Amino acid sequence: MAQLGQRGAEIYGGGRFADAAFLVSDSDDFHSGLRTFFEPVPPPKAFGPEEPLLLRSQDTRGVVTLTLNRPQAFNALSEAILEALQREFDAIAKDESVRVVVLAAEGKAFCAGHDLKEMRAKPSLDYYQRLFAQCSEMMLSVQRLPVPVIARVQGIATAAGCQLVAMCDLAVAASTAKFAVSGVNLGLFCSAPGVALARNVLRKAAFEMLVTGEFISAEEAKMRGLINRVAEPEQLDAELEKLVTSIISKPRVAVAMGKELFYRQIELGIGAAYEAAGQTMACNMMDEAALEGVQAFIDKRPPRWSQRAKAP
Repeated sequence: MAQLGQRGAEIYGGGRFADAAFLVSDSDDFHSGLRTFFEPVPPPKAFGPEEPLLLRSQDTRGVVTLTLNRPQAFNALSEAILEALQREFDAIAKDESVRVVVLAAEGKAFCAGHDLKEMRAKPSLDYYQRLFAQCSEMMLSVQRLPVPVIARVQGIATAAGCQLVAMCDLAVAASTAKFAVSGVNLGLFCSAPGVALARNVLRKAAFEMLVTGEFISAEEAKMRGLINRVAEPEQLDAELEKLVTSIISKPRVAVAMGKELFYRQIELGIGAAYEAAGQTMACNMMDEAALEGVQAFIDKRPPRWSQRAKAP
């Protein structure tokens, strides 16, 4: 059984390395893949009270980028970050100018899961129940958005960080990224991340990750269905842009209707799923964008869609 490595334990509890859920294995594979992550690095820049934990930008195409901005703590999901993400998702859900959301992160890690130092400071069942309910609601908000959410994974994603990747509709990762749900190494089974993994990764592969706590590479994550695309670190943004460009070339209304039905039908029996899909397609066919697309096909010409078709 993998244990918390001695050096990892020293870093884990020390100074500028916050008690994020960054769970370390003693295996040679772990250290060969992550040695540079624990080598001494220059102190991070000072973060004042005004430094936002979540950065937001939006381009003229309607692509919103939300960037986790807590690199000195491996972008651990503190209560403040959970609240900031929830606020943004709630706002995006009402904003018809948004076409795609990219979830990114500063620093070496994408997200190291929950902030264990913060959790340890409030050891009560009531607090833990409220915290995990808050996190679950934020995760569900990702799939409830009417636009695709793409995870841009530049580094390590562990525990709830891996869960966040799984909950995103799509994910593009650097070839150097690694993924794990390592809570079991500390006696805390990653039950909540398991909900997302079980719905996005082959069942036995998901359970293996949960019960061993071992890291997998980006290529392995792609083979298991956790992520969609892998690129060399210097090509990560170019690969992400290909996906974004493809999505925003489609009518927003069709994507919104399709995404909502996609997740809803997964929870239904096959008969009910087909019934729901048929109703959605019938409604979709009545939409102006679909009518134009079908007519364009008949006329053998490109469709002339408005730049931002409104979602229902």
